[in-house]
Amino acid sequence: MTTPLNETGPNPSTSIVNAMHDTSRIKHTFLAAKVMPAAQAASLIQDGMVVGASGFTRSGDSKAVLAAFAEKAEHDHTRITLMTGASLGQGTDGALATAGAIAMRLPFQSDPVMRTIINEGKLSYIDENLSETAAHIRNGFLPPIDIAIVEAACIEADGSIVPTTSVGNSAIFVQQAKQVIVEINQAIPLEIRGIHDVFLPEDPTGRAILPITDVWQRIGQDVIACDPQKIAAIVFTNQKDSPAETASGNAAAEAIAGHLLQFFNREMAAGRLTPALRPIQAGIGKIADAVLGGLAQGDFEHLTMYSEVLQDSTFQLIDSGKMDFASGSSMTLSDQCYQRVFADFDRYRHKIVLRPQDITNAAEVIQRLGIIAINTALECDIYGNVNSSHIAGSQIVNGIGGSADFAQNSYLSIFVTESVTKGGKISRIVPMVTHVDHSEHDVDVIVTEQGLADLRGLSPRQKAETILEHCVHPDYHEELSGYFERACRRGGHTPHLLEEAFRLHTNLAQTGSMKTQVLESI
Repeated sequence: MTTPLNETGPNPSTSIVNAMHDTSRIKHTFLAAKVMPAAQAASLIQDGMVVGASGFTRSGDSKAVLAAFAEKAEHDHTRITLMTGASLGQGTDGALATAGAIAMRLPFQSDPVMRTIINEGKLSYIDENLSETAAHIRNGFLPPIDIAIVEAACIEADGSIVPTTSVGNSAIFVQQAKQVIVEINQAIPLEIRGIHDVFLPEDPTGRAILPITDVWQRIGQDVIACDPQKIAAIVFTNQKDSPAETASGNAAAEAIAGHLLQFFNREMAAGRLTPALRPIQAGIGKIADAVLGGLAQGDFEHLTMYSEVLQDSTFQLIDSGKMDFASGSSMTLSDQCYQRVFADFDRYRHKIVLRPQDITNAAEVIQRLGIIAINTALECDIYGNVNSSHIAGSQIVNGIGGSADFAQNSYLSIFVTESVTKGGKISRIVPMVTHVDHSEHDVDVIVTEQGLADLRGLSPRQKAETILEHCVHPDYHEELSGYFERACRRGGHTPHLLEEAFRLHTNLAQTGSMKTQVLESI
């Protein structure tokens, strides 16, 4: 296993560590004595502990301590419950899973190694809405946190922590934890201070209104408050976040973006939208990023964003002059965009804000702002139900994330997906989804590269007709249309043939393709 970046040898003294790192980033008088190597900090994590670690969609995550803990766990078989904001970068989740270091993981992950171990039943995983974790901790629905591990740009004189490229659940972790380990990342410029808006809601039984009426409105502090007595260790790192993938050259993603932009133009012509649209939320991924990037080509102006993740397309829209302001919980960028943003950070710092995820994903705020939510579907059925998380109903991919928070509360709930995948062997439009993350009641629009289905104001049968007409790949149109016609003859408000509903999935399991003719030829 790779030695953590801050490791300098076996148990170096504090004075040696101080000489190697910029301790001016520690402004509290006595906390410099807490500087130590990652392995020493990781030794504070004991078997059975609950650890809350910063990180949201591979940004602002632990770069050293969790990696060191994975190495420790391989030898002493320590296992913990690990909570984060969302997914981690650096291959950390995979290393922890391989080491057998995790007994329970929540609320989201995206690592292929950890995914395999979860699906083998060797690692317990709670896949929950990202808005809920902080409240579940606060209400005692989840076990109390022993240690918080938080990446920071610096520690202020009063012990408060300046986050880096994400906020996620870091604030609730620091508030609730018995001890705090701070990773000071010297790769992050100190100028990042000021882009965060850290607000901790009250207990839900007496919670006040979240007073956000515009995407740029701030309601909290630009630091995470922390009692310096709780800081048990400080580890220095110097490493960028794991880079995001981009959608360049993805023809299907660009076609989906084109259909959606035409839809927005029609909504403007009907008087339901203006060139500023409404605040936009977009899930992580190539397709959603391409859709946002397409907005730069349209006749839009004064766009705003109220989302979880600020991606490359967010900064492209700011650069183009199309977007005035963006609110999120993290910045997840490609390497090229990351370099550009931090090389000219003063250009962006007054146009972005990062908040805790229970604020970015708060139903109250999403409803008040009238968000246009754009999220990615794994599969959709002909009635508009959406599966975002499971293959064949049982194998988890990543998780529901924050998509339901927005789909249930937005002004417009849009789901995008390619019509087929795996070279056409799998149709993403099916008779019945094998796992329901978003019911038809929370889905307004479905878009594939084939076209766009506007489901608003339609009955189930009308929804099916619209999806079949606009979203299905030609290779699967006859199969799906035939299923719908036969189901209608049997009757029902939402017609189904339960004995046939998963025929495409059965074909896939038996032949490696959903195409019926493959099964019939065998």
